[in-house]
Amino acid sequence: MQAAKPRNFLAELISEFLSYLAAERNLAKNTISAYDRDLMHYQSWLLSIEIFQLKKIERNHILQFLNALEKLHLTEASIARKCSAIRMFHRYILTENYCDTDPADLVSYKRKKQSLPDVLDIAEIEAVIDSIDASSPLGLRDLALVEFLYGTGCRISEALDFERADFYAEDHFVRLTGKGRKSRLVPVGEVAILAMLNYLRFGRPALANPLISQDVFFLNNRGRKLSRMGAWKIIRKYLDAAHIEKHASPHTFRHSFATHLLEGGADLRAVQEMLGHANISTTQLYTHIDRSYLHTVIRDFHPLEQRRK
Repeated sequence: MQAAKPRNFLAELISEFLSYLAAERNLAKNTISAYDRDLMHYQSWLLSIEIFQLKKIERNHILQFLNALEKLHLTEASIARKCSAIRMFHRYILTENYCDTDPADLVSYKRKKQSLPDVLDIAEIEAVIDSIDASSPLGLRDLALVEFLYGTGCRISEALDFERADFYAEDHFVRLTGKGRKSRLVPVGEVAILAMLNYLRFGRPALANPLISQDVFFLNNRGRKLSRMGAWKIIRKYLDAAHIEKHASPHTFRHSFATHLLEGGADLRAVQEMLGHANISTTQLYTHIDRSYLHTVIRDFHPLEQRRK
């Protein structure tokens, strides 16, 4: 009788790897869940081509998997993440001596084109802020949220997890907790500080519920922590009010923050520190936006360009 084929031959290793990511790397739950799905998909692919043992996995199998993903018309970002998950997984099981080789060592996935994020220009940022009626507790919160997003360049998750204890108003700093639970201090300007203080003094007390609000900074109308969807609806509301039709989200204010600083001559390393990027190559994406802006300046203001028009 033919031996039964293992249906989950990587399951225990994947589970151990995910536990390692949570305990040792402090990755966010959403990231770990995504890696879990990615690796289970990878395992299913290996089973489909009759690879049932760890030692049988070769570099070519991984390349075939990535190629199959392209044929499924997955986004390049999704494929790049799956490739990253596979590389990290194989590196881990090699380090833990579960195998003698790393078939993913030389595997990489390069995006064919790296799309630049949408950015609001300064006039559009001002239009959004001007559209906010800060005469109510919710209006004060909304103004503080927009000023906070644009004033710190934080991720939306960092804004939603922000607590009052992390606000150093007198020193003009906030403490943000980003990916991998890493904390960083980010300076904040006077305008954002004022909006945040007004919300704390006159807005948040009206929203807070002493039983559930705890120290959360941005609250919904029930006194609970503002959700991602709630933040998205707030931003969409004021984009519509300002008649801005760009595809924008709370994260757009992070992109705008970085772009405007670099356009103004800020040092790339300083922007990297404020954004909380582990690798400066991630921050360099915004220099491409900056270069696009510079091309616009040349086209619109250079005398010879004007004459040719």
